[in-house]
Amino acid sequence: MPKNNSAGTQTIAVNRRARHDYTIDSTVEAGLVLQGTEVKSLREGRASLTQSFVSIDLHHEMWLEGANIPEYLNGTWTNHVPKRKRKLLLHADQIMRFERGVEAKGYTIVPLSLYFKDGRAKVEIALAKGKHEYDKRQALREQQDKRDAQRQMRLHNLGAA
Repeated sequence: MPKNNSAGTQTIAVNRRARHDYTIDSTVEAGLVLQGTEVKSLREGRASLTQSFVSIDLHHEMWLEGANIPEYLNGTWTNHVPKRKRKLLLHADQIMRFERGVEAKGYTIVPLSLYFKDGRAKVEIALAKGKHEYDKRQALREQQDKRDAQRQMRLHNLGAA
């Protein structure tokens, strides 16, 4: 079931891999063009952004590709294709900003999360630059050190009480 974050927002799927593999520069919220059974499937909390990416076509339109929204379980012959391209709804100046960013070396557009906001499906996309392997190792090392420090502080505070 989707998670309620704040008033009117339900998180459906989060792409954790994106934050590990990329350095996030700027993010923006985009609307999605969906079919009826896709919305029903999302309301059940069924979606995955793991292999998804965003592309810009020659008509300056942005598309979410590779996102998996499984078929609606109670659907009939009107069911959708699970991994079809889905159009993103953005202002023209936002698309141009992302397009200029992608033209710069090493940048790509990745989806970070998929959620409902006031009943409408939204996707958070980001202009990101790929991390090197040593950057990923450094980030993992910092997380582990932070976890160890928290654990030591918790044990120390339990012993003092």
